[in-house]
Amino acid sequence: MDLTVLRLFQQVASGATVTDTAARARLTQPALSRALRRVEHEVGAELFQRAGRTLRLTPAGHAFKAHAEAVLDHYDHGVREVRELVDPDAGTVPLAFLHTLGTWLVPTVIRGFREQHPRVRFVLRQHGEEGLTAELLDGTADLVLTSGDPGLPSVEWQRLLVEPLHLAVPPDHRLANREEVRLADAADETFILLRPGYGLRATTEELCAAAGFTPRVGFEGEEVETLRGLVTAGLGVALVPPPQTTSAAPHLRVTDVPSERDIGIAWLAGRELPPLSAAFRAHVLAESWTARP
Repeated sequence: MDLTVLRLFQQVASGATVTDTAARARLTQPALSRALRRVEHEVGAELFQRAGRTLRLTPAGHAFKAHAEAVLDHYDHGVREVRELVDPDAGTVPLAFLHTLGTWLVPTVIRGFREQHPRVRFVLRQHGEEGLTAELLDGTADLVLTSGDPGLPSVEWQRLLVEPLHLAVPPDHRLANREEVRLADAADETFILLRPGYGLRATTEELCAAAGFTPRVGFEGEEVETLRGLVTAGLGVALVPPPQTTSAAPHLRVTDVPSERDIGIAWLAGRELPPLSAAFRAHVLAESWTARP
């Protein structure tokens, strides 16, 4: 089966319309339809249910899609590995990372590596912890920089540093003039948190529980900088990493509970990384990283 046709099947099976898929491939729609029928003929089963202009996968289509994606993934990894063996400095490193690491850790690790490999390309994606794990399991990222060990037997994780978490309060807050605070002193405050599924959300809830209370949630977001903005606007308090630059919201060190989180690098257990990604992992692990103050 032609890999080009298999990729067309994958795109349509993943939800792309026949019109859009044909346009991207510079094919007519009848030509694309014939290509999809050839796939069905070769497989020996109907893979799509046709409802007007919409194509939906049949049970056989769902089963075949998983195998087709595995074939394409293995092929793409093989081509990439051969290219990197031929020219080790000109390959690609697919890297996913936690949103909050994009302003300081990620630029630092990439800059240091590119000093040794100036022609390397990075494909970067940002997520919360659940999305990062999915990137690894789906094979779209070779490595991820995240907080905490995912705790999966299929994923290896190694700590790089411990990052402090501070209590951000509004500029006119009763605690704003302090440098340190007990988290228990914020028990009656409204907390601004990341949505469930983000590691910082779970960490905040665990630290509040250790301080003897359950946080009263006022707002939920998907970006730490959004949390800081809401805090500055006086809408509540938040446990967040120290800001990269001067922040309008005072950030107070927490003294009564270990207010911090682990930052580490993860990869799929048992999978041999392509040479350039393996070199990048070695570079990251060889450095002595220090969290921002």
